Amino acid sequence: MSDPATTPEPATPRIDASIPHSARIWNYWLGGKDNYRVDEEAGDAYTAVFPGIVTIARSSRAFLRRNITHLVSEAGIRQFLDVGTGLPTAQNTHEVAQQLAPEARIVYVDNDPMVLAHARALLYSTQEGATAYVDADVADPDRILEAAAKTLDFGRPTALILSNILGHIADHGQARSIVTRLMSALPAGSYLSINDGSLGIDPVFEQAQEAYNSSGAVPYNLRTVDEITAFFDGLELVEPGVVPVTQWRPEPGSPAPEVVAEHGGLARKG
Repeated sequence: MSDPATTPEPATPRIDASIPHSARIWNYWLGGKDNYRVDEEAGDAYTAVFPGIVTIARSSRAFLRRNITHLVSEAGIRQFLDVGTGLPTAQNTHEVAQQLAPEARIVYVDNDPMVLAHARALLYSTQEGATAYVDADVADPDRILEAAAKTLDFGRPTALILSNILGHIADHGQARSIVTRLMSALPAGSYLSINDGSLGIDPVFEQAQEAYNSSGAVPYNLRTVDEITAFFDGLELVEPGVVPVTQWRPEPGSPAPEVVAEHGGLARKG
């Protein structure tokens, strides 16, 4: 493993350990260690209302791993733009992709102070490939594309990953326009991977999320399956389409997947 030489080390931001933080709570649910007692308490309070959130978090990560495996092994993708990456945990995009194709190139995008503080952990790459980090907001796709182009060749097929990030854009129309702008910069043969919390599946989950959103944390908006599916308009959905993340190409021999209130899909740009 080696450090890429092209990405400057970000300044370490100030971290407030007295207030629970969504990225650290998600990290806690995934079994990570980059969190504080206040995050564990907030995470435990959420799971007291809806224990299934841990299953959703871990199923979301497993969905992403299966997506990347398909993209590398079956679709031949070697470039990834992962927007809203969150804190590093096990089986990050570059780890999965470069294990299968060491020459894979990955750009992570986030603007969260906690993620910035851990950016160096994301910036390790194989010698053959590259891993870079961009400090940018999902709501600024032009900035994302400009910065990512320093590492990725947008003349070659690229996979855009938007995992549990579009829910932070309250307006569905704005969220769709962001997806459209990002995909417009990618050539034919590129892919879009999206998964987000879904509305109308589990009322207990919705109750827990409403309480979380009213707590002062950065809100996350659940969307209907039709709204999530609309992000893929104009693209060719890969089978089985937009489904609960547990049901997207589960590993052979795994137990029958349960339905969870987290839907995702993968689609190709023709």
